[in-house]
Amino acid sequence: MSANRIASPRRVCVAPMLDWTDRHCRSLHRFISRHTWLYTEMVTTGALLHGDVPRHLAFTPAEAPVALQLGGSEPDDLARAAKLGEQWGYDEINLNCGCPSERVQRGAFGACLMNEPQLVADCVKAMRDAVSVPVTVKHRIGVDSVEAYSFVRDFVGAVADSGCDVFVVHARNAILKGLSPKENREIPPLKYDYAYQLKRDFPQLEIVINGGIKTLDEVEAHLAHVDGVMLGREAYHNPYLLADVDARFYGAAEPVPTREAIEAKLIDYCAHEIARGTYLGAISRHALGLYRGVAGARGWRRVLSDSRKLAKADLAIFDEARQELRATFAASAEMSAEIFD
Repeated sequence: MSANRIASPRRVCVAPMLDWTDRHCRSLHRFISRHTWLYTEMVTTGALLHGDVPRHLAFTPAEAPVALQLGGSEPDDLARAAKLGEQWGYDEINLNCGCPSERVQRGAFGACLMNEPQLVADCVKAMRDAVSVPVTVKHRIGVDSVEAYSFVRDFVGAVADSGCDVFVVHARNAILKGLSPKENREIPPLKYDYAYQLKRDFPQLEIVINGGIKTLDEVEAHLAHVDGVMLGREAYHNPYLLADVDARFYGAAEPVPTREAIEAKLIDYCAHEIARGTYLGAISRHALGLYRGVAGARGWRRVLSDSRKLAKADLAIFDEARQELRATFAASAEMSAEIFD
């Protein structure tokens, strides 16, 4: 294990994903991995300064470490929002300079901020002056037709001068007009070498790479060039991917948790949350991929997606989902035995 990997707590991260990485999702991920660095969904400064702060910021200490991702472009507002994040116990404040959605563009933040590196530097400085936890930036490598490496190099250089020393690099361009957010995650080509070059040009900075990474072998390969790797949708749709992270990348001695052990913790969590009035489906939706790749996973997903069953708030739904798994697994085993007899 390299010195960089030992030094960075962000060796493996799960990306901030709107409508997905809420506190229930993060709790599930924490049952699977103790050390993976987790991020909230993006929260706008307006939602915090003029909305329901507990709804947006409340989380359980067991989720830590967790970074709060903010969306905004006014230094004073971001400073106030960052202060709230620190007061609520977050371990990092991250500024979104990568989201290409039209709604975010209308708010003059997200990826369009890459065109204003001095403003981003001012925002980072205002937040750093307000909090003692790290302030970081998540960004793309270019905007629209700007393909030159010098664009992202100059952006990082300008923001680093404000005191930011952690950059999460989504290694694609952001196309602000003509592509949906989903298309922006798939169509612009990945240029991992740009992130690698940033690490070479700014060796004193912590560079975390993001975009299209799906296996822990890929994580291992990237860590030869950068300090950390951020997993996105693969970690959500296949959360058990995180099970080997602690031992492989953080040197943890604890045994790798089984899916059954994770499920047991999830059921206890659901019982606690239901008692607080939480809708069961708000939690179970994040666990649909827990058995991905296992015979019977489709039955597991089907049962845990049944709105009529979920409305009853009966945790026996997990027993039923598990029975679907076992039945399919047994049938699959019998079929295999017949084939090889």
